[in-house]
Amino acid sequence: MIYKLANLSALLPKIRSVKCFDYQAISGLFAHYSKCFIIPLFITYSLINFVGCCVYSFSGASVPKYLKSIVIPQTLDRSGSGEPGLGELFTSKLTQKFVDDNTLQVSNKSNADATLICIISSLNDVPSVVSAGESVTTRRITIAVQVTYKDMVKRKTVFEKSFSGYGDYASTSNISERRSAIESAIDNITDNILLDTVSGW
Repeated sequence: MIYKLANLSALLPKIRSVKCFDYQAISGLFAHYSKCFIIPLFITYSLINFVGCCVYSFSGASVPKYLKSIVIPQTLDRSGSGEPGLGELFTSKLTQKFVDDNTLQVSNKSNADATLICIISSLNDVPSVVSAGESVTTRRITIAVQVTYKDMVKRKTVFEKSFSGYGDYASTSNISERRSAIESAIDNITDNILLDTVSGW
């Protein structure tokens, strides 16, 4: 019994010296894996925020803050195509695009902050697809529009550009399908005009 107690007394210092946990090593591992986890998480979060900001800016944040309203006069049709109501149709579609976007408030007042003047310069209706027997199967309508965008607050021209768009229809189509091709061309043009107006600064 005395021998066992003596042995136990000798072993106690050794037992005390044994470390079940190497806290320094564990702390190092924790710091390492924390970095491996936190850094990618931070990068992912930053990218999400960056993309979100880009999308927000694309929707019209580049328009100067002092520009609040825009007037869109009746579009002049100088295409010589004889297409009935072409200028009215273009004005209606362009105005609706700005109303839906809501970056600039559409105004009928002459003292609006900006003005968008559009002139239809041409409307061409030509064969687009010809079959092997040289018969026309599809026709293409191409419309070109001259646009002048003016900043009325600072009294300067922001841009003067030509926009164009097209729409196809079958050569055997009726008048309504031809009209749909015209509307497709106008939709394309008005989309581009809106985009350049609210984000092309």
